Order: sequence, then C-alpha cells, then structure tokens
Amino acid sequence: MDYSTFPKIELHLHLDCSLSYHVVQQLAPGISYESYLESFVAPPKCTDLADYLTRAVKGFELMQTKEALRLVTLDLCDQLQADHVAYAEIRFAPLLHLQNGLTPTEVVQTVNDALAEGMAKTGLIAGLILCTLRHFSEAQSMETVELVAEFKGTHVVGFDIAADEAGFPIDNHVKAFAFAKEKGLHTTAHAGEAKGAESVWETLQNFRPSRIGHGVRSVEDPRLLDFLKQQSIHLEVCPTSNVQTNVVETIKDHPADAIYRSGVSMSVNTDCRTVSNVTLTHEYHVLQQEFNWHKAHFLTCNLEAIDHAFAPEEKKEALRAIIRKAYEA
Repeated sequence: MDYSTFPKIELHLHLDCSLSYHVVQQLAPGISYESYLESFVAPPKCTDLADYLTRAVKGFELMQTKEALRLVTLDLCDQLQADHVAYAEIRFAPLLHLQNGLTPTEVVQTVNDALAEGMAKTGLIAGLILCTLRHFSEAQSMETVELVAEFKGTHVVGFDIAADEAGFPIDNHVKAFAFAKEKGLHTTAHAGEAKGAESVWETLQNFRPSRIGHGVRSVEDPRLLDFLKQQSIHLEVCPTSNVQTNVVETIKDHPADAIYRSGVSMSVNTDCRTVSNVTLTHEYHVLQQEFNWHKAHFLTCNLEAIDHAFAPEEKKEALRAIIRKAYEA
C-alpha cells in the first residue's frame, strides 16, 4: 500500500530540525548540497541523542532574523503539504532565536504570523508548541511557558520540554509545568527516549503532561504501560529517529508495534524531517514493511492523534471525517 497521498496527522515535529536544502540555500547562498547533508542531516547511526542533536544547531543558527524564521516556517508548510499532512503541531524553542537581537515575543509573533501565511497558502491546519530545554534555567523555562500563556488564542497551542533528558534533571522545570497546569495550558514532554521507563514516571509525576514525546522506553515497565492506558496518556512515537539516536539498535527492534498491541494511545511522527531525512510517508512505509502494519493501524494512530491534539473540538471533528474517509475506503 502506498500511503503517500493519504491524509496524515503529525504531533511531534521540530521546526529548527526540518530545514530543506531549498530554504538553507536561501539563507546561506554559498552552501553546497554535500555540505548541507554533512551539517544538517544525521548519519543513520549516531552515538546517542546528544550526538544527534548537534545537527539541530545548524538549523537554529540560521533562524535569527524575522525573515529567516518566516522562510523556514513557510518551507515546512510546503513540506507538510507535499507529504499530505492534514494537521501538524510544530514545536520550537523561542529562546534559541535571540542571537541577532530579536525578543522572545518577536520570535513567537513572527513564527505565528508565518504559520498563518503558510496555512492560507497550503490548506494545512497547524498549531505551535513552544519548548523549554532540559539545560535551561528555571527562569528560562518560566519565560517560555509565559509566552505560551501570552499567545493563548493564537496558533500557539501548547508547552513542551525537549533536549537531552539523560544529561539534565527535571528540577529547573517543575515550576513552569505547574504554571501551565494552573493556566489551563496544554502540555507534552519529551521522556523515555535517552533514559528508560523511570524518566517517563518522573515526568508524569512532576509535570503531569497529557502526552509524552517519544516515550518508547515505556515498554520496559508493564506497570507503566498500564498506567498510560488508564490515564489516556498519548505517546508521540518517532521510529527512524529512535534508531539514529541509539534508543534501539535497528528498526526491527523498535517497540512501536509492541506499544500499539498493548493498547496504549500512540501516533506516528517524524521528529526531525531533515536531521532524520524522513517524511511521514516514509515512516508509514517502514512500519508497513517491518511489522506488517496496514490501513487499520494507521487509521487508529491518526484518530488517536486527533483525540490528543491540542486543537478545538470542531477542528478535530473535521479532521476525523477526513481521516475516516481515506482510511476506511
């Protein structure tokens, strides 16, 4: 089955890790394709997550002006349209884009406006998730979550924590997630990627998000899988990325199928379209090849993604109709 033209839902996608060669050429005109591949695309196997994330640096270094932020956002909208993504939640860390004097508010406003422009052009429906990072201070985490509150009601739909969970404790971020809870903001959190099931437990207990970014190492603890089911916590699964970051040795070892069969809510995502050099169509193909997934699997994952999306119910209803029509045909 070819899923290239099927509508898809993507909940876990990093803006600064998804720059096409086309947009990088616009921002750094002298760059060759070979140099682009070397700097922006990770090898099939990295040492670990920290090694993989070194490729993200090149992306945000280029995204330090309003025009660069606009071009990268529009470029990603074009990529999503080409991949037949009907709804996407795009995440980025505003505080990484201040090197040329932009304020955090200007950064968010610029990406928010560019997303509106991209959606009007492509027909994509999308939201923005603002990320704090594991190595940030408590003040930086608070500044980020306060931006989510400030932009509530725009295309900004939620708050996340990303970066290397194995290298940094959660302490600096508890206050920000408590603020998000108090203000009724949607939250997701990276966990169960660079560290095992204990990092998912710790994240759930201290941050209380409704979704977990990755979370694939939850399979190491059957009690945790039961808890995720009981609490309807959604896992944003990114297969190829997990092989590259050495969470699993090969795609055959990936727990996506085990998670699906356990009944835990999950979706299929790309994580970093450029760093992992993938599309959502590619990820569907991989799961189809390795685990004999078919339309019913992808229908379920897409409907679960819609149920757990940070979107109003009327948008969800429209998306459910689009997905059902395609996958039940």
